[in-house]
Amino acid sequence: MRLNPGANFGLRSHPEPGFSVDRFAQAFCSKKSHQSVGYPALNNDLLIFFTFGGNAVQSGIYVSLSSQMALERRLTTIADNMANVNTVGFRSTDVKFDEMLSKTGNELNAKIAFVSQGNDYLSTKSGELIETGNVLDLAIKGDAWFAIETPVGQVLTRDGRFTMTDTGELISTRGYPVLDAGGAPIQLNRAGGPPEVGASGQIMQDGRVVATLGVFTADVRNGFLRFENSGVTTVDNPQPVVDNPEISVLQGYVENSNVNGIGEMTQLIQVNRAFEAISSLISSSENTMSEAIKVLGGGN
Repeated sequence: MRLNPGANFGLRSHPEPGFSVDRFAQAFCSKKSHQSVGYPALNNDLLIFFTFGGNAVQSGIYVSLSSQMALERRLTTIADNMANVNTVGFRSTDVKFDEMLSKTGNELNAKIAFVSQGNDYLSTKSGELIETGNVLDLAIKGDAWFAIETPVGQVLTRDGRFTMTDTGELISTRGYPVLDAGGAPIQLNRAGGPPEVGASGQIMQDGRVVATLGVFTADVRNGFLRFENSGVTTVDNPQPVVDNPEISVLQGYVENSNVNGIGEMTQLIQVNRAFEAISSLISSSENTMSEAIKVLGGGN
């Protein structure tokens, strides 16, 4: 890996005649013995130094730091998932990491693989359905959402524990109005019979349709934000479900969180171990750097 010939390492001159950063780099990168170009034998674990804009950096440390940043983000999502293991309608968050290759300018054409910070995505796995017998407890079978009106606008949720106010308005457990397919609050007849909710979301009282429950699909791949516990807002506008046999509403059921507590705890242990291993690697890299600097500076 070729070093910038003008790089200033802040070191005294190498005691051997003919020393140059270029010659040291060639020796360091060569598959031959380092002694073949007149330098002391180096530890094989020494990492290669290179420069960007004249500043010497060590690729191994940067790769390790990128891994730690990714692990920290995963740790945050695991903690959030664990905190909502008993939250009705909660969908867990996972992180997708991508590998980024940095091609360095050297004779070996080496590539350095960094880890991206990752992108959050919602798990589409459904939680367990629990039968409650409550006529206003609703659950969705399939990949869709209810909609509620909140101070931040329309929010999607799979928490179907609804109640009716004294004026007949259908609301969520937090008191937010539940919306129909057109985005308007649902109004029921308080003096009417018990609501009957069909698979399509139609709500009937006393044998007639009084409202249609809004059931929406949303593409969360383009971005989403959490709202309170089980709610989400999406970058793309949600679309009402129309005649989709794979999506239906179940009356008298609620959906538990889809978080697997044991699985998340296992991942938490794995992430912690990986973080500690990388911390140890960084410490080892720093020691290696010190050893390389001694060689460059002719120290003992």
